Amino acid sequence: MSTTAAAAASTADRFDVRPSTTARSSDERDAILRAPTFGTAFSDHMARVSWTADGGWQDRRVEAYGPLVLDPATAVLHYGQEIFEGLKAYHHADGSVWTFRPEANAARFARSARRLALPELSAEDFLGSIEALVRTDLAWVPSGEETSLYLRPFMYASEVFLGVRPTRQAEYVLIASPVGPYFAGGLKPVSIWVVRDFHRAGPGGTGAAKCGGNYAASLLPQQQAQAQGCDQVCFLDAPTGSYLEELGGMNVFVVRADGSVTTPELNGSILEGVTRSSILTLLGEAGHDVQERPVPLQEVRDGLQDGSITEMFACGTAAVVTPIGRLASDDFDLTVGEGQTGAVTSAVRSRLTDIQYGRAEDPHGWMRRLV
Repeated sequence: MSTTAAAAASTADRFDVRPSTTARSSDERDAILRAPTFGTAFSDHMARVSWTADGGWQDRRVEAYGPLVLDPATAVLHYGQEIFEGLKAYHHADGSVWTFRPEANAARFARSARRLALPELSAEDFLGSIEALVRTDLAWVPSGEETSLYLRPFMYASEVFLGVRPTRQAEYVLIASPVGPYFAGGLKPVSIWVVRDFHRAGPGGTGAAKCGGNYAASLLPQQQAQAQGCDQVCFLDAPTGSYLEELGGMNVFVVRADGSVTTPELNGSILEGVTRSSILTLLGEAGHDVQERPVPLQEVRDGLQDGSITEMFACGTAAVVTPIGRLASDDFDLTVGEGQTGAVTSAVRSRLTDIQYGRAEDPHGWMRRLV
């Protein structure tokens, strides 16, 4: 066990478990776990840690899941000073429960906190909260195919104050939700609308941080995409409007007929996805020439038209790997490959999920056992 892992295990024991008096019955829980849908039901408990500028992080506890009590003048409601993460706990065939690269999520959570002028939570507390909550709500980890316990850590400015400055009080909370596939229809190609009039983030902004404002900014374009018969929206870069950046909540990859793969390089406006990073490693190991660089929209259009681009896919924690079957905008409408899940997309998704669910060896030490 690494030093960080040992410290996290010790920190998990420091969380005071205060059992819920309103926990669901086993029958109610089993009914939810038989067919979990994304983000609609939640486990019986949540982990919390409080912070003040004078006292630092304190009062580590696992308590009953329930409403947060917020004064109308709570800072987060007015200035959006908050961040979040997303990761999953996986039930393996031998009954053990694991999570995937949580140290990377902990590091990104700290980077996001720094950008939003929030206090940084230690990796030990981040990992310890996950272990403490999953141990407490172990019965909520589903075991069906393509199911997992989705973990949502978040932090918000909890000070009651209307002045515009960084908060002097913050709250860290971790909740858990049993989930099935992110897209209700399961794994099938999605259609993408390339938006021209809106941008997710710009240079010097918060694009590299995982904060609610980035997602709020994507919702109106998402509505427009759905009005055009598309499932998701793809944003272009703010300075030129010429290069692919990312979808509303996922990174994007382009696969060529020669097997090479390209994804937009991290430029400060794109979220550094944990799934993205893992896929880059797996593609390289599979022998693909992988490039991180600016990806012009025109290059993608030309490649789809002449057949030199055969696949596109998106990736993220929630959806894992999602094939793209159509790319459209107000002046083009193109089918990706044959509109079906491509071989490269299918292979990398299988390789990744086999590691996550314990069906394949984990040579990189990405999996962390929780129970």
